[in-house]
Amino acid sequence: MWLWRGTEPMLSASSGVERLLAPRHGSGVCRRCLNLTAEATGLCRACRAGEHHLAAILPISYSVGGEWLHHLIASYKRDADPWVPDAITTLARICEAFLSAHEPCVASAAGVERFQLVTTVPSGDPRRDSHHPLRRIVGDLVAPTRDRHERLLVRTPTPAIPRHFDAARYRATQPLRGEAVLLIDDMWTSGASAQSAAAALLDAGAGKVAAIVIARHLNRGWDRNDLRLRRLARDGFDFASCVVCSGEDAGLTTKPAAAQRGGDGLSSLRR
Repeated sequence: MWLWRGTEPMLSASSGVERLLAPRHGSGVCRRCLNLTAEATGLCRACRAGEHHLAAILPISYSVGGEWLHHLIASYKRDADPWVPDAITTLARICEAFLSAHEPCVASAAGVERFQLVTTVPSGDPRRDSHHPLRRIVGDLVAPTRDRHERLLVRTPTPAIPRHFDAARYRATQPLRGEAVLLIDDMWTSGASAQSAAAALLDAGAGKVAAIVIARHLNRGWDRNDLRLRRLARDGFDFASCVVCSGEDAGLTTKPAAAQRGGDGLSSLRR
């Protein structure tokens, strides 16, 4: 159940849902996609192996396999799921709160003044893509993006290997003339879909392409992820801060986020 204080969304304390987990740069964090990694290179295995076409990547939250945000992202795309309307509303509110505060952060990270166009990564299933709910969220429900949203990409018939970069996976719907494009996706696992989408936009003539991703997927059971995710859960999530503007280190942060910033946590999504 959603509660509102002023204009900030919060989750009811009685709802029992997992709070969002704020990504932070630091030791053992991929400097490109914010994956938690044991790699000493500063890049996770997927980022070292794949192609890189995005000028910046900004995940809103970590999504832990089998937990709240993971289920939310899965359910909002299931037409027969009775929770679809609630899931769409929840994701739209998360996106609006985050984009309102931090689109300038990702623009700065990408080296542009602003994004002239906003689009979404098409679904891997061409049948689902014709009515994908992410386009409704970004193009209709989220105020900061609705006036700039265009369907700039469609899925091609080319077979694609899951989680592998493929420049032929998508094609642009129109030529571009150097516009900076903000690409929005719901889930980042390997990054292959978003990087393939960025390649198609650049090939069509886009300027810089950067991505805001609602959820950066992680598995709690891998390596030391459980311990590190517990630390992030203790830190809390605050819409006033993102991975670009916070400057916090995921490996070192131990105090609650609201205490660190001297805030009252009113903009947090919490239990």
